[in-house]
Amino acid sequence: MKIPRNSGIYVISDCKKNTVENLLKKTEKILETGISLFQFRDKYSDYDLKKMIALKLQALCKKYDTPFIVNDDVMLAETIQADGVHLGKNDMPIKMARKILGKKIIGISCYNSLENAVNAELKGANYVALGSFFDSPTKPDAKKIPIELLSTIKSRVNIPIVAIGGITPENGKYLMEKKVDFLAIISGIYESTDIVESVKAYNKLF
Repeated sequence: MKIPRNSGIYVISDCKKNTVENLLKKTEKILETGISLFQFRDKYSDYDLKKMIALKLQALCKKYDTPFIVNDDVMLAETIQADGVHLGKNDMPIKMARKILGKKIIGISCYNSLENAVNAELKGANYVALGSFFDSPTKPDAKKIPIELLSTIKSRVNIPIVAIGGITPENGKYLMEKKVDFLAIISGIYESTDIVESVKAYNKLF
């Protein structure tokens, strides 16, 4: 499965604040309502539990025809035949990940750096993620990136750009004005009292 051609929201799992049962229930609501990409991010469970959760979430993504991306763990992505992997600065290099995963999706966190984004594309990334644009409850210490830099990066890279960090349906419109391709959301959806309406509110931006 490839990256969707149409822009949209990119939901990242909130494994820290949800039981497995709640995570699955919330995720099915999210997928049923309709999103573009889904990322499994779990930095808290041991490998066996992580794999079990990943397989359950992957099955839901297949049911709703949504690309399933694994955060950080290339070997887990390869083992369960995920649609791709998302890598940060301390993870496996793109070149090595590409040898393992072949033509699958590889996304790269580029934080607030134009240089990182350009280099990621040159090394074969399928998309780059930039942020944090706003205060993020998931990563409160993340370095900020000015929205104005998006236009510059957009002019220098040809692969999709994912914006992340404290994005709401209200402030997301400023990112959309800069023609960002995907908005990555965690707490804005998983912590919502009405998940379906929250997903719809983000989708309206597109």
